[in-house]
Amino acid sequence: MEDQRPQPPEPSGATARPPRRQLARAFTASLTGTALEWYDFGIYSASAALVFPVLFFPSGDPIASWLLAFSTYAVGYLSRPLGAFFLGKLGDVVGRKQIIVVTLLLIGVATLLIGVLPTFATVGVAAPILLVLLRFAQGVGVGGELGVAPLLSSEFGDPARRGLWCSAPQMGPAAGTLLANGVLALLTTAMSREAFLSWGWRVGFLASALLIAVGLWVRLKLEDTPIFRAIRERGEQPTAPVREVFRTELRGLVAASSARVGPDVVSALFVVFTLVYGTSKAGFTSGEVLVAVLAGSAGQLVFVPIAAALSDRINRRLQYVVAAVAAAIWPFVFLPAIVGASLGVLVGGVVIGLGLHSFMYGPQGALITEQFSPRLRSTGSSLGFAIGSTFGGAVAPLIFTALLGWQDSWFPVACYVAVACAVTIVGVTVFGRNHDMAEEAAYQPGPAMPARSAQG
Repeated sequence: MEDQRPQPPEPSGATARPPRRQLARAFTASLTGTALEWYDFGIYSASAALVFPVLFFPSGDPIASWLLAFSTYAVGYLSRPLGAFFLGKLGDVVGRKQIIVVTLLLIGVATLLIGVLPTFATVGVAAPILLVLLRFAQGVGVGGELGVAPLLSSEFGDPARRGLWCSAPQMGPAAGTLLANGVLALLTTAMSREAFLSWGWRVGFLASALLIAVGLWVRLKLEDTPIFRAIRERGEQPTAPVREVFRTELRGLVAASSARVGPDVVSALFVVFTLVYGTSKAGFTSGEVLVAVLAGSAGQLVFVPIAAALSDRINRRLQYVVAAVAAAIWPFVFLPAIVGASLGVLVGGVVIGLGLHSFMYGPQGALITEQFSPRLRSTGSSLGFAIGSTFGGAVAPLIFTALLGWQDSWFPVACYVAVACAVTIVGVTVFGRNHDMAEEAAYQPGPAMPARSAQG
């Protein structure tokens, strides 16, 4: 299918490529801010497996408690389209920088308030209701962050190296998960279970106040991206960006949304559900599983930039598909292998699983960003991230737990991962488009490049 989107006008000299210092600052702001936000999201995710079933959703049936706790985890994904709709589209209207400041504050305040929430034993049903509302706010912030953060670094850099520059926010979740699980592992080993459930779990949430302050300081010092400044100077900001994306760039939206589904489900398996499966079926303690997740997250800090840089040198979509196929197969090996196995087997299995995820997740920011034209990039990317997350990560822990309770077997769980990866493979292969360098050149100094259509 040929790309029929209108081409932008001639470039203006105001869009001269920024100095390398500004590029480094943009990369740092994107990485640190996203890492701190995903620390907040990660501390909640781990708590949904370890703490919330006991303190906010008490029940005589462990499976029922996990399902209730993971339903609040899902709320943080289901609210992402709202953040993408309201905050993501504003990234194309008022600027990238303003939006990432708002998202940082929204997620940080919500996380801080979770740290002071009363539990079910204190205020009854009001406790889980308040927890769900704050989780909803977290999701709105992440929905706005996901599509805008990759633009912050990539629009300052060379479009030919978009994979590498877009990897800054893709490294953020690994760094945030590493930090969140590290804090929880330290707390669970440094105190008794009674003390941890009494007050220790709150420390991780309250610590986010300092982290968010650092991220805010970094982001406020940053200028808006050269591409958005060029769009603004020409008066080309869209007036109805969501409607325009659905009308003119629906194909890119389908590809972007599909690209999220498989990686989100794979991540949920190894970062969240492994805490349940590892402790209830495989014979490990929660501390041992957290160590495995920590090792896998540390590995991602290495794998993600490597995968992102590799995608600048080979066909990005082909790399994505190959990684999705391998990630679909690995749970059939990993889940039965860790039952009754050593800690080394568990750690190795999680590291490999998250490594395969990295070869999709590393180039994901670039792959999704290049599905949309520059003037609709924030809206389209945000909607793609949010829609894909809703059908991927939002429901994955719930479905994993329900399948485990239904069959008391790992096999349906592995099949579910395979189906999710198949959705990604079809979406990226059939609907995805390759990067059109002419779209970037039109917003850079020098003679405009002739427009060319992108083949899917």
